[in-house]
Amino acid sequence: MTPGARVAAAIEVLADIAGRRRPSQDALKDWGLAHRFAGSTDRAAISSLVFDALRRKASAAWIMQDETPRAIMLGALRLQRELPVEEIAALCSGERHSPPPLSEQESSRLASGNLDDAPLHVAADIPEWLAPHFIAAFGERAIEEGRALAERAPVDLRVNRLKTTRDNQLATLAHLDPEPTPFSPIGLRITPGADGRGPALAAEPAYAKGLIEIQDEGSQLASLLCTAKPGEQVLDLCAGGGGKTLALAAEMENRGQIYATDTDGRRLMPIYARLERANARNVQVRAPRGSADILGDLHERCDLVLIDAPCTGTGTWRRNPDAKWRIRPGALQERIKAQDELLTRAADFVKPGGGIAYVTCSVLRDENEDRVSAFLQTHPQFALQSAEAMIARAGLALQPFARDGTGLRLSPATSRTDGFYIAILTRA
Repeated sequence: MTPGARVAAAIEVLADIAGRRRPSQDALKDWGLAHRFAGSTDRAAISSLVFDALRRKASAAWIMQDETPRAIMLGALRLQRELPVEEIAALCSGERHSPPPLSEQESSRLASGNLDDAPLHVAADIPEWLAPHFIAAFGERAIEEGRALAERAPVDLRVNRLKTTRDNQLATLAHLDPEPTPFSPIGLRITPGADGRGPALAAEPAYAKGLIEIQDEGSQLASLLCTAKPGEQVLDLCAGGGGKTLALAAEMENRGQIYATDTDGRRLMPIYARLERANARNVQVRAPRGSADILGDLHERCDLVLIDAPCTGTGTWRRNPDAKWRIRPGALQERIKAQDELLTRAADFVKPGGGIAYVTCSVLRDENEDRVSAFLQTHPQFALQSAEAMIARAGLALQPFARDGTGLRLSPATSRTDGFYIAILTRA
């Protein structure tokens, strides 16, 4: 496919996403099935174009003064890929399945459109209803933080210390040009190419052998800040596919016990193969069994209870750009309710002197600081560790990024990670 034909295909996919209100991955998959002539390189390039357009959907529509899929794609080529008008016009020649030529108005908007007078939600490329929440979380830096969440994310890897070392994997993966992550001592970072594509890690022997796992540096730091020690009893209440469970198993050197559970047994399915591949032997998976109390024997027995809480996922928008346009206010309220219930439930399993690690991949105070404050008001036996104390305890060279010190907040604009919040609540 020609570059112009790829742009036309991306516009077609964007129209499908908007018209049927469906996830981008579903629309891309269906497009590929209906256009089998497109090779893997073409499909990857089209996906990259679609994701870039979704990242800058609000600002692209603003400069083009039009919200059609074509306008958003053209605006994204200008804003996200920083293509000059001449190159965009060349992609839209109308020949060989490329989009029709630019209109005079489109050329004018691409040349002169800007965000100087754009409202905050447009300049930040976030849903309008979330603007007050971003101001509450970031104050005058709300636009900067939103724009950072609209950028492409690097590919971060966690080195499995049960099997190898970071230095070893730097050498093994040298053909991918990895670099050590700035803050995590067990992370590697690979910068995507100019087209936004990352490496095909599933084809790497190091991945197949469990020497590395795909995990954002922010998630790695969250696991390290738990400071789980060999021999301890740890409960992962929201284990899902097991990303943080695997990281904790490595930190515990396969000693002690991790109980991995989730309210939805389907989310646990990937964990079994991942545990075997990683050689994690101290994990006991407890899948839900109807109304049975599968955790009854853990009452006040755990040194650590990890809550990797279900949340809006605002911190992962770099990797899931269409998610921010599908989220609705009602979803936030549902997540808040679930988070409060999980914190209350976790308290029952913590032994005296133990703690709760509350983690979200959200940047909103509603799901982070506010939830911790509400929990502490009804559970005076728990105390919040300061960000400085958390960092010192974990032995990390990491400054406290949180604005007011109530826990630790990471974000692409400050720590160059996905957006995460980590709080450690210690029981007296």
